[in-house]
Amino acid sequence: MKILIAGESWVTHATHIKGFDSFTTSSYEEGVAWLRGALQAAGAVVEYLPNHVALEHFPASAEDLAGYDIVVLSDIGANTLLLPPAVFVRSEPRANRLAAIAAHVRSGGALVMIGGYLSFQGIDAKARYHGTPVEDVLPVIIDATDDRREMPEGVRPRVLQPDHPVVAGLDQTWPAVLGYNRVTPRPEAQVLVAVGEDPLVVVGDCGRGRAMAFTTDCGPHWAPPPFVDWPGYAQFWKQAADWLSPGAH
Repeated sequence: MKILIAGESWVTHATHIKGFDSFTTSSYEEGVAWLRGALQAAGAVVEYLPNHVALEHFPASAEDLAGYDIVVLSDIGANTLLLPPAVFVRSEPRANRLAAIAAHVRSGGALVMIGGYLSFQGIDAKARYHGTPVEDVLPVIIDATDDRREMPEGVRPRVLQPDHPVVAGLDQTWPAVLGYNRVTPRPEAQVLVAVGEDPLVVVGDCGRGRAMAFTTDCGPHWAPPPFVDWPGYAQFWKQAADWLSPGAH
């Protein structure tokens, strides 16, 4: 199984003010380690494109994506895929990579969107997946406005369909998460896990492919250490990948 993960990286530029003086520091960070580790432990070959690399090098067509069984978008806004330098800087037409993802799913591939500040609609609605071809193939409808649900007190997901292959054998109640993106399941979709009245894991078929919405983070901060270190975390991602992969349907 070959999986492409795009996103899950950021640069922080901070100003430190100490009385009269100030200085700046910069750091680069990635949040992919827990997800990538779980998928690799399950035997998958994982290719990872951080946000700044995906901007230019994310595959541009369904044919280019055909080499991957599953495409994972995690904390990568639609603009990163729509506005490579050729378009934004040089005004050169390029293929719509959101449409390429949708075509990939309909032709038999799989898509996972993982929650975060730049997933689904995101903080201040800046992720901008509402009304796009990617939304069309997801098993959920995305809000048009900021869709974050911050839960600083923590909320524990609960399994609704314990016999589904994606969640079979997992604890019925999971460790708490600290937030998620609120979405609306499509009528034909299956909600496997919920947080309060909202869905956390939603799956569905689309054309000859499959898609899954996982509405919280795959790592901190919404998914704190007790969640990502929970043995069920790796089991969940293995079972999800098995169900999503083209060989399973």
